[in-house]
Amino acid sequence: MTVWIAVGATALGCYLLKLLGLSIPAGLLERPAVRRSAALVPVALLAALTALQTFGKDGGLTLDARALGLAAAALAAWRRAPFLLVVALAVLVTALARLLGR
Repeated sequence: MTVWIAVGATALGCYLLKLLGLSIPAGLLERPAVRRSAALVPVALLAALTALQTFGKDGGLTLDARALGLAAAALAAWRRAPFLLVVALAVLVTALARLLGR
């Protein structure tokens, strides 16, 4: 029962957060600083999340097969490869590094 209360509270919180976003005046959203922030903040958050998931382990930093996969993905993205190829290359390099690391 406690889980369902948590699920309901989370759903209600998400709805209210979305409602809050819709109630912001359009004039505020059209300011140049807000527009730049809205374009750059998701990229920064995604980069931080990727770095944390790649290099973080047990509260510390680590360098393992995931870093090689990320490097391969970065290289493929820099060469403007299609997204699916970037993901497949990262998975393949990470799997090979883990296989060879055993």
